[in-house]
Formats: sequence, C-alpha cells, structure tokens
Amino acid sequence: MKKLHSLVIRTYVGPFIMTFFIALFILLMQFLWKYVDDLVGKGLEWYIIAELLFYASATFVPLALPLAILLSSIMTMGSLGENYELVALKSAGISLTKIMWPLVMISLMLVLTAFYFSNNVLPVANLKMGSLLYDIRQQRPAFNIMEGIYYKGIDNYVIRVEKKEGDGSILRGIKIYDHTERRGNTNVTVAEWGTMHMTEDKMFLVLTLYNGSNFQEVEPSNSRDQSKPFQRTHFEEQVRKFDLSEFALARTDEELFRSNFRMMNLTQLLHFEDSLQGKISEREQEFMKNTFNNLHFYNAIDSTEKTNLAYKEDAYYLDIFETEEVSTVRNTADQVMNRVRQIRESGQFAHEELRQRNRRLARYQIEFHRKFTLSFACLVLFMIGAPLGAIIRKGGFGLPVIASVLFFVLYHVVSMTGEKFARENVLEAWQGMWLSSAVLLPIAILLTIQATTDSSLMDMDSYIGKIGRLKGKNIFRFKKLKNNNEDTSINQ
Repeated sequence: MKKLHSLVIRTYVGPFIMTFFIALFILLMQFLWKYVDDLVGKGLEWYIIAELLFYASATFVPLALPLAILLSSIMTMGSLGENYELVALKSAGISLTKIMWPLVMISLMLVLTAFYFSNNVLPVANLKMGSLLYDIRQQRPAFNIMEGIYYKGIDNYVIRVEKKEGDGSILRGIKIYDHTERRGNTNVTVAEWGTMHMTEDKMFLVLTLYNGSNFQEVEPSNSRDQSKPFQRTHFEEQVRKFDLSEFALARTDEELFRSNFRMMNLTQLLHFEDSLQGKISEREQEFMKNTFNNLHFYNAIDSTEKTNLAYKEDAYYLDIFETEEVSTVRNTADQVMNRVRQIRESGQFAHEELRQRNRRLARYQIEFHRKFTLSFACLVLFMIGAPLGAIIRKGGFGLPVIASVLFFVLYHVVSMTGEKFARENVLEAWQGMWLSSAVLLPIAILLTIQATTDSSLMDMDSYIGKIGRLKGKNIFRFKKLKNNNEDTSINQ
C-alpha cells in the first residue's frame, strides 16, 4: 500500500506545482498589464519592481491555489485511468477511496495551509503591496530631458535643449527659465553648450554652461516706480545645480493603510466589526430619538400660538381654524410644513448615511468569511476534480483543462456574484460568501458517488444506447396504442 500511495503522490505533486505557478504567472501578467502605465518611465530600480511583483504574487494565491488543486487532481486521476492503472488497482480489490486517500490527506494539509496563509500572510502581503503601489503611483516620471522639448519636471524650472550629443552628457542650445520668484519668465539663462551629470547619490543634477548669458528683469524696490530695469550678464562658464530629491521614491508609513479591511486578520476584523456595529446602533438610536422629538409639533410652534392649545381626551390639539386671524393660521401651517420638510430631509440623509456605514461593515464581514471560504473551496474543488478525473479517464492538458476551466469559471462567477450581493446588502455576508460553495458542494458529492460506483458519466456510447432504448420503447408504446385504437374502432 505504501508503494501505491507513493505512486499517487508522485503523480499528483508534479502537475500541482506546474499548474499552480502557471496560474500565478498568468495572474501576475494581468497585474502588470493593468498597472503598466504607473510603472513605466519612472526610473524605478529593479529590486523595487521585484518587491512589488513578489507581494502581488502572494495576493494572487487565493485564486491560483483552488485552480491548481482542481486541475492537478483531474490530471492525476485522469492519467491513472488513461493508463489503465485504475482498472488494475480495482481488479486487485483496491477501492477508489483507498486510491484517493493520499490525495485527500494532501488536500486537507493544503486546506489548513490556505487558512493560515489567508489569515496571517495575505494581510501582510496586501499591506506591503498596497503601500508600495501607492508610493509608485505617486512617484514622478524619471528625469529625462529630450531634444527640442520644454522639460518641466523640476519644480520652478523649465529647461529646453536643442541637441544632445554622445551619451547625452553634452548639450547644445541650452535655455533655462527660472520661476523661483513666481513672476513669470523674468529670469532666463541661455548658453551655447554645456555638460550634464548627476551626483553619485543621484540627488542633484549639475549643469556646467559655457558661453552664455543671464537675462533678468529686476523688480524695483519702490512699488510706485514704473521703470523696469533689465540686467544682462555674460559668462564663459557657469555651474547650475538642481535638486532631484523629489524624483526619489518616498515610502509612506504603512500604519496609514492598516485600517483597510484587506490588511487585517480575523482578530482585527472582529474588533473593527464590533466597533462599526456599535456606531451604527448609536446612530440609529440617535435618529429615532430626533425623529420622535420632531414629530411633536407642539415644540415647533411659537409661544404666542401655544395659548390656542386646549386639552381634550389626553391629547393636545390646536384648533387654529376657529381663530379669526388668517395670519395666525398661515404662520402655524408654514411652521408645521417646514418641520415636515426638515424631518423628511433628515430621514433621507440618515438613510444614506446608514446605508454607507452598512456597506462598509459588509466589507469587513465579507473579508472575515473569505478566510474560511478559500480553504473550503480548495476541498470542494478537489472533491470535484479527483472523481471527475477518474470518470473521464483522460490525462494531460486536453480535456482536463477544459473541464477544470469550466468548473473554475463557474466557481469564480458565483463567488463574485455572491460577494457583490453581500456588498450591496442584498444578501447577508455569510450568504454571499458561501454561495459558491453551496452551489458546487452538491456537484462534488454527486461526482464522488458516480466515481465510486463506476458510473459511465462521460461515456457517450452509453448515452446513445440509452437514447436508442428509450426511442425503441416509445415506438413500441405508440404501435401498441395504435393497435388498441384500431381494435376498438373494429369492435364498434
């Protein structure tokens, strides 16, 4: 039995590792395609890109792991069936349950690993990736002066170069517009040529200009002076230094992102969920109290009008129509209508506020249940993949890939639909997040029963035979009914 288990495990581990990294690579390429505009042209170091991809790949494990389990289990059992190894084992008296037992144990280990990963590793990976991606998106494009284009990347300066020679360090036709005084183009430097280089720490740009002039409009000390002095200075060599510290990647404090629901474990999610529920309950009680007070119009009426109130049958009422003053009736009606409008607007505002708070609360509840649904989905997809592979008896990347993709798409679509319903408060959070498992679990149980009873689920010849037998029975019944009708008509 140990050799059998070793054979099944070796057959399973290879496809699992291969399919897992293939799925992870595809998801990572999708991530790069989505954020390529934020990464290109910013002069990021290779290790920053590698760090971002590492954290991003960790966040894609919840999608890649179920798909890898489903596909590898179908390929493993399908390969054993295709090579008639399942037939040989069953003929030796070994049941399918015993053959799949090592795969069941591996799947249970993967379930526990997936739960630990989603609760401890995934929040940290989301935090690291979210903060780093935010810093990269806020990063300025890399310093790059191009020929014939006004470069405005350096604050308070505009630089134009007519031509760049060699490796780009020698410049021709240089113009520098200095806007540090915030007075427009009042300070301009022109040079025939110059050299450009950066300091070793890449924090400063040094331009050495040759054969040029400085043009500057001097602002008079007296504001009443209408004259506009102009100063021109010639130079043979001049050194200008520009600060490039703003082009360096500035890392934001990660503590600012910790309140996001994707960056918390179960304990933190429960804490925030209780806090939000308490705030929602307080806001509901406050709204009900204010509404109850506003509904008593007696408090909204002026003191001069309260003299018209009478006490009758344990209730206060205002018989404003018995008064002879029309202005009193009109003022009182206006006050009541204004109060009604205020109550309506207050109710609409409170409804929208509570709706937004409930949607935020649903985010934390969804993330709480996601920790468990990922692990359970791995088990359910294995229960679908292994029996299905034993039924179809096909290995490789042909039919198993098609079957696994169909079931994974079904799982993903139902999961996303349930999550969206939960976010919009159409369903409870636990209902939306467990919807996909509830749909796939009966299919998994049915396939397991069919596989253990050697059902010909994917055998087309059996279906054709059943259709033929059913067709024959219907023809026989039709002929028998026709003969009975003919006998009845003859007797009559």
